[in-house]
Amino acid sequence: MKLCDLHLHTIYSDSTYTPQQLVEQASKAQVKVIAVCDHDTVSGIKPVIEAARPFEIEVIPAIELTAEYDGLEIHILGYLIEFEDEAFVRQLEVLKKRRIERIYKIAEKLKDMGVVINADDVLALSNNKGSVGRPHIARVLVKSGHCRTIGEAFEKYIGDNCPAYVCGFKFSPAEAILLIRNTKGVSVLAHPYTLRDDNLIPLLVKDGIQGLEVYYPEHSASLTERYKSLAEKYGLLITGGSDCHGDARSDVKIGSVRVPYEMVERLKAVKENYVK
Repeated sequence: MKLCDLHLHTIYSDSTYTPQQLVEQASKAQVKVIAVCDHDTVSGIKPVIEAARPFEIEVIPAIELTAEYDGLEIHILGYLIEFEDEAFVRQLEVLKKRRIERIYKIAEKLKDMGVVINADDVLALSNNKGSVGRPHIARVLVKSGHCRTIGEAFEKYIGDNCPAYVCGFKFSPAEAILLIRNTKGVSVLAHPYTLRDDNLIPLLVKDGIQGLEVYYPEHSASLTERYKSLAEKYGLLITGGSDCHGDARSDVKIGSVRVPYEMVERLKAVKENYVK
């Protein structure tokens, strides 16, 4: 059986893995299909496709868009996107600028708490290659001695509802879903456990969400069954992946969550309907 990991990140967002490292780790884990789902950027897709050729690994072009609903971050995965579409890329540039603005706002909040970091140091970690996010801030907090671990940085300062947390994406789930649809991609709700309210799922269904990430490292067996049932109830596709961020989340490895190729085939079937 061809096994797939449909949620992976590179240095073009908040992972420590280069495209080459990502592919090498996937090969070691005997994963034959990978989806590059960097946050609000498609810059890493082409480099991963090039790196994957010698390994005969199929690369699914994807993205993880960050939306906001009532102060809550909601992440929408877009699979099989036309990632070189000019209108799509222009919209991502807007999101990239918002992410940079967010870094400065979080740095100001940290400063007010007596935790001083340089926002430019955070931006430098992304090498201006793609999008910058909270894991970059966490790494700077650790490097500067304010926190011992990345996990502590999130728990103490920058996690959801923590003192230095800033949302501010100004991008609704409906807009994210439409953006994916306009580039002939398939929209899937990422790690639904983070919503902490399953009543939001039918709202997203009304907005046009097409799938649910059922298999995920943080989903217990009971949660997995619950989301599987919800996917079946609302006629949603089922996907899954490790959400590996390299050494930034060293406890989560590529292939720690693997799904059958049948799930990719179903995504492709939806994509084919757009083409028709």
